[in-house]
Amino acid sequence: MAFQKEIVNWYLRNKRDLPWRNTRDPYVIWLSEIILQQTRVEQGLPYFNRFLEAYPTVVDFANASETQVLKLWQGLGYYSRGRNMLYTAKQIVELYQGAFPVNYAALIQLKGVGDYTAAAISSFSSDEMKPVVDGNVFRVLSRYFGIETAINSTAGKKQFLDLANELIEGQLPSLYNQAIMEFGALQCKPKSPDCSVCPLQSSCYARKMDVVSMLPVKEKKLKKRIRYFNYFVCTKDQELLVKRRGAGDIWQELYDFPLIESGRPYYEMEEEFMSLLRKSFGAEVLIKVLDQKKHLLTHQTIYVQFFALDNYIINFNQNAEIKWVTLTEFDTLPQPKVITNFISSYSLN
Repeated sequence: MAFQKEIVNWYLRNKRDLPWRNTRDPYVIWLSEIILQQTRVEQGLPYFNRFLEAYPTVVDFANASETQVLKLWQGLGYYSRGRNMLYTAKQIVELYQGAFPVNYAALIQLKGVGDYTAAAISSFSSDEMKPVVDGNVFRVLSRYFGIETAINSTAGKKQFLDLANELIEGQLPSLYNQAIMEFGALQCKPKSPDCSVCPLQSSCYARKMDVVSMLPVKEKKLKKRIRYFNYFVCTKDQELLVKRRGAGDIWQELYDFPLIESGRPYYEMEEEFMSLLRKSFGAEVLIKVLDQKKHLLTHQTIYVQFFALDNYIINFNQNAEIKWVTLTEFDTLPQPKVITNFISSYSLN
């Protein structure tokens, strides 16, 4: 019990004052947990506040449109989270008459809610005896107990969950879970943790064996996919030509520009690239290079090239997803971050 006691005592002295820690409302906790997936607290907090202000209850959320949700979500990435949240809110209204469930068994059935999120919501809102195991917890347990099994392997996930279940026994789940997560976030950090002031230093395996930087172990990720997006900026009378992205790829249902995706940079395949361009925009189309960006996603690296087009033609009957909008209208539509950044520095004149 010394491990758990030290963790909790450290938490009571060092915890951050975060709004979702001052409530038992499962909706507010769910909102924070989904927003903070793959997102640092500093980045996610403004989004949490905006969503809670716009949608104070899950019923309010369920009544939102997908466009409204994605616009509020803009810049956070992993847009499927926002779409899943809207679906989940509608589920809760339909299945539970708007009363957000607080038990793990019901929560795990909701779209976008996995083991970790269900455990977090149920333990924080109703003290259900469910341990949370996120990246912070993996790191603390791996280092302290000297576990070298890969945290992203099937065997590793089971081993860590079994240990977490043992450790939470006899604890107040809401307090202990918050404590170990915060300890990993602030004290047992991924890089350069200050072990000299750690209350667990005398009994920590990684500290004693000098392997802090080697734990936890992760299996190597697959190589990132490389893509080349060639965006075409078309303007007329203070309007922009924009395109709504379809399903089956990144940024679905967000708005960007007409584009041609190529297998190589355009300048390495100039003849082929111009042929594709003329096929889409007419034989007399004129092109001008504007800007280029490198956009990093978890599993993809996208090289983005922006071009201005002139003297082009577009068959709107064959491209129903493309339409003209003013900059003001475009500002109300959800967009990938790379498009928002470009627009902020672009002038229609």
